Order: sequence, then structure tokens, then C-alpha cells
Amino acid sequence: MAHRIKCPTCRKETTWEDNPHRPFCSERCQLIDLGAWTQERYRIPGEKLGSSRDDQDDEDDEKVR
Repeated sequence: MAHRIKCPTCRKETTWEDNPHRPFCSERCQLIDLGAWTQERYRIPGEKLGSSRDDQDDEDDEKVR
């Protein structure tokens, strides 16, 4: 019996076994989720870190303008 799961993106029922896109139902849903991460719509909670060197470079660039 195939293990059935719900796609985290569209909630469509799909199988776990022999599914190259698992836990998603399709490549489309997989890419939607990846896009959400790249657009920073998902966040992992944690403490805010101090200013990094990259942040300082950005601030310096803004001062020059």
C-alpha cells in the first residue's frame, strides 16, 4: 500500500514512494516553495545578529550616494 501525503504547497494528495518531487506533488509546487524561500517569505525564528561586514559595506555604499 502506497503511503499518501498532502503536498505542503497545494494540499493535493500524492504518494511518497516513487515521487521524485516529494514531499511536493509536482515540480511546479516544488518551485513555488523555493520561490517563497528566495523571496524571504519564510523565516526561521532566532535572535537578530549584530551588524556583519556585508551590512557595513551596504551602509557605506549608501553614505557615498
